[in-house]
Amino acid sequence: MEELEEKVDHFQLIQFPLLFIIFIWIIQLVQVFTGLDFARYGLLPHTTKGLIGIITAPLIHSNFNHIISNTIPLLLLGSGIFYFYKDVAHKMFFMVFLIPGILVWFLGRSSYHIGSSGIVYGFVTFVFFSGLIRRDNRSIALALIVTFLYGSLIWGILPLSRDISWEYHLFGALTGIYAAIIFRKSDPVKKYDWEDEVDIPPEDNITIQNYD
Repeated sequence: MEELEEKVDHFQLIQFPLLFIIFIWIIQLVQVFTGLDFARYGLLPHTTKGLIGIITAPLIHSNFNHIISNTIPLLLLGSGIFYFYKDVAHKMFFMVFLIPGILVWFLGRSSYHIGSSGIVYGFVTFVFFSGLIRRDNRSIALALIVTFLYGSLIWGILPLSRDISWEYHLFGALTGIYAAIIFRKSDPVKKYDWEDEVDIPPEDNITIQNYD
């Protein structure tokens, strides 16, 4: 029974990223089956009508390749963050959901920006820099996995293509770094008994031999 309850608790921790992924897929399927183009609800910088895109842009994707490329890292990294950083996961998610869009609206090119890739970049840098800052085994292991799987994403923050919202990538990455810094003391790592150092009582008679 305890094992079942533990599994339920673990599932509840990753429920939020799963629901988010399901939601963006529903939106994509509605676009496909109705023939509607939701890109006009994307983020258009420097315009009043583009303000709604701060909320809607991360939910909209141009095609199946676009949404699939975001779904896998959202699932893997989102589950890892909500599992290992449960105390700050929701705050961190809404930071990378909203802040990049606000910055893109002020500083981005005059073009429609859509897609969840800003969130993905925020997840990547949050996990990576949490590993560097916290210096605990769990965070370092996650950082190494992220580096191995998504190290090539660094090219996405450079203005190499007009068809890619490198601004969303850049500001998403910066937001993830900021979140890693301000939440660095949250979710302290559980320390197991076997990790504790053993103090040897001074009265124990121990002979130390030197081999020259």
